[in-house]
Amino acid sequence: MDAGPPGVGPLDELGERLGIVPRDPELIRQAFVHSSYANENATAVAGHNERLEFYGDAVIGLTVSRLLYERYPDEDEGFLTARRAAVVNRDALAGVALSLGLDRHVMLGRGEAEAGGATRPSVLAGCFEALAGALSLSEGGEETARVLASLFEPRLDALAEIAGPPKSAKSKLQEWTQRHRGIKPVYHLTGTSGPPHEQEFRVTVMLDGRSLASGSGSSRQRAEEQAADAALVTLGSDAPPPPAARGPS
Repeated sequence: MDAGPPGVGPLDELGERLGIVPRDPELIRQAFVHSSYANENATAVAGHNERLEFYGDAVIGLTVSRLLYERYPDEDEGFLTARRAAVVNRDALAGVALSLGLDRHVMLGRGEAEAGGATRPSVLAGCFEALAGALSLSEGGEETARVLASLFEPRLDALAEIAGPPKSAKSKLQEWTQRHRGIKPVYHLTGTSGPPHEQEFRVTVMLDGRSLASGSGSSRQRAEEQAADAALVTLGSDAPPPPAARGPS
């Protein structure tokens, strides 16, 4: 069965949870329209939420980056990047979406709904990103930053209780290679595929001219993280460093 439109009830629910009265309710509603629903009901909706998702991804990233910048004035870029990645990723954003009850209101096509699309992290994260984009356009940057801060500050507080700063796979790999070889790994983009709004990036991580591992993801950064994680698995904590590439004899 197709998920129905959010309607006034869900907007009231969101307004109560977020402390807002939407200036542009139709734009907020569009944030819930998955492409599968729009494809099956082209005359019933103005469009799907992928453009809002694109915009909202940047809005969330900027807001969380500022929160971290102000919270940790003495930390370096690597620390801030790792903290941001811990709270701004597909699974983390899907968790925020669930906390807001977005899964109950996302509009899905019949096939997507029957396949459990409302529980898929990618759908939930995309809906939340679209909502952030819609809020920014409807309510303005200052109000949206306030709303997002209220959602992410508790998550940053919880993260701060973890002993030691979180480290990305790229940071761990760089520490390993510098400790054992005294050099940094290099990441090469080896290809992309898919339409512009759903591109997949493929990256290979190299050390001394030799390939360590490859990875893929919805952004180059995610592909690099996956490649670094795969390289760490390949190397292992006790593995000897890979042999240096030989030059021409």
